[in-house]
Amino acid sequence: MTITRRQFIQTTALAAGSLALTGPSSARIKDGDMSAERPLFVSTWPFGKAANERSLEVFEGGGSVVDAVELGIHVPEADASNASVGLGGIPNAEGVVQLDACIMDGEGQRAGSVAGIEDILHPISVARRVMDDTKHVMLVGEGARQFALSQGFEKVNLLTEEQRVKWEKWKKEQHKADNHDTIALLGVDGNGHIAGGCSTSGWGYKLPGRVGDSPILGSGLYVDGQVGAAGATGLGENVMRYCASFLAVEYMRQGKHPQDACIAAIKRVVEADPRPVEELHINFVALDKQGRYGAAGTNEGFKYSVTYPGYSEVLEGAALSAGDIGVEGGNIR
Repeated sequence: MTITRRQFIQTTALAAGSLALTGPSSARIKDGDMSAERPLFVSTWPFGKAANERSLEVFEGGGSVVDAVELGIHVPEADASNASVGLGGIPNAEGVVQLDACIMDGEGQRAGSVAGIEDILHPISVARRVMDDTKHVMLVGEGARQFALSQGFEKVNLLTEEQRVKWEKWKKEQHKADNHDTIALLGVDGNGHIAGGCSTSGWGYKLPGRVGDSPILGSGLYVDGQVGAAGATGLGENVMRYCASFLAVEYMRQGKHPQDACIAAIKRVVEADPRPVEELHINFVALDKQGRYGAAGTNEGFKYSVTYPGYSEVLEGAALSAGDIGVEGGNIR
């Protein structure tokens, strides 16, 4: 029997929503309103685990949840072995590393963002300075760089020798580069204060000046202090088209558990987008004011990291790949 994409997605909603959370007390977190441990930090990918642990350390040392998010993101930004974020990030087509980042505080909906910034090791901290010390929300390109230098940030060569050699090879071969991962890190404390941050070097060998979803509020990250937060990773163009992190938060506002909100946001995109599911590359993490959390993605095996006092693990999010939702070649099977 042939059914429409809309009909299929509607009929698979319950099945997708029932995918199990992993880790200790997952059922308790799924079903309870106030059951999760806090402070709680949730981030994208296994490399987010070290970032989360730094966030917890900062918070337990007396920092705010905003401090914790900012300094946690410093970890992957300073990791030269991470080709997705900060130092060691894959450069653009001209061999220049351009970074994007944003930070958002749920108290007062404050936010700061930088895009296409060069020569600055910690764009998340520049974004925070924009949030705290200017009347603006976003600075881009050379303006963002000059602002950072005026604030005392040091100029740093972000292109490692390893990435320079790979870029030289890419220039000769023009092979496709598909690395477009991101660190999105969300936190909530015992008082329900929520913050989030996002940082990336963007799509490998992108056109100079390309900006993805990561520094765009509502796309790569969104925090609502009364509801929760969501962050994205994957192919930013496909997240931006749907303001997908904002969408996930709105689903939480309607009462959905964070994992169900991630699933609903992805299903909304899949329903509307003509591309095959396996080409979308969109993944989300989310948490709510009560300290519940979840993750889902179109990448089968998308992993995310969860940390709270006494617990820090890499978990597997709900998978909504083509095989999982019955989509093949852009059409319903």
